[in-house]
Amino acid sequence: MNLPVNPNFKEYEKIVTHHDFDGIVSASLCSWVLKIQKVIFTGPLAITRSQITITEEEVVCDLPYPLQCGLWFDHHEGNLQELALRKIDLKSIPGRFDLKPSCSRVVYEYFSEQGEFPSYFIEAVEEADVIDSFSYSSIEQWRRETPGKMIDLTLKALFQSSEDKANYMRNLVQQLRGRSLEEVSHLDFVRKRFNQYQEEEGRMLRIIRDASYFVELDPNKEVVVIDLTPYQRRPHLIKNLAFLIFPGALGVLEVYNLVDHQKVKSNHLGFSMSLSINGNRPEQSKNVGEIMRSLNIGDGHPGAAAGTLRCKSKQEMLKKKKELLEQIFKIWSSQ
Repeated sequence: MNLPVNPNFKEYEKIVTHHDFDGIVSASLCSWVLKIQKVIFTGPLAITRSQITITEEEVVCDLPYPLQCGLWFDHHEGNLQELALRKIDLKSIPGRFDLKPSCSRVVYEYFSEQGEFPSYFIEAVEEADVIDSFSYSSIEQWRRETPGKMIDLTLKALFQSSEDKANYMRNLVQQLRGRSLEEVSHLDFVRKRFNQYQEEEGRMLRIIRDASYFVELDPNKEVVVIDLTPYQRRPHLIKNLAFLIFPGALGVLEVYNLVDHQKVKSNHLGFSMSLSINGNRPEQSKNVGEIMRSLNIGDGHPGAAAGTLRCKSKQEMLKKKKELLEQIFKIWSSQ
């Protein structure tokens, strides 16, 4: 049974979605239902800084609420808090917000109330739930090459350009509209990039070993700090690979310098933090999204979050980096 397009839905021009696995699955769901072909990929900062023009002709997935849009789907607690600060009534926004493991789940449940998706979408949403929330039961499950995990890893291999990456992700959205994850994961263009990722993983692990340490306030070595600020160009890596080197750690914090519009290293800092599989268990009561929000530098989920800090000089950057690492661990220890 096909899910009919609701006659109350007008025609939308494009989908604006997050540039990760959850964003791709969310876009494929919206694209299938609403028959939208054009997809734009971006990150939260581009939305909050209004770097992308979004009108009522666009559907926005897995990103902060822009000034306006046609439909909005999201699941980040911090974005809900931002609406309250802006005095925007959630009920006035078309679409749906819900604290689900993935935005894909929010989109799927919203449209399923009006009809039935093809059965192959169920697996895609289930994998998005696990991948986006990092809710694996063990290191072995995390490393298992499921179709969704394989596709997710292809996004983490180096691309020749941002345009190359966008074209690849658009192709994935189109393929996921009509095929199962299993089928898509075996397509030649996907296998090629998965093989590329496997070749790059060893290099990433070497960089993590060289750049990692624990702060003095962390005698139990709970949070691995991957400090990439000494590098002239931020190395491409997956910070969660640190858990293969430090299996006893509960979290990882990547610190790096942002680049300006000319792709030149700036003094501004970026922070990306995740819980390990052990740290993600309920009894730990850790919430890295709340850490970023309480420091007013960013947002995220309980298990994964990111933030930025503006610095005027290299000296100020080094000073603020040290101070913020201490603040992060103090909040971490109090949770």
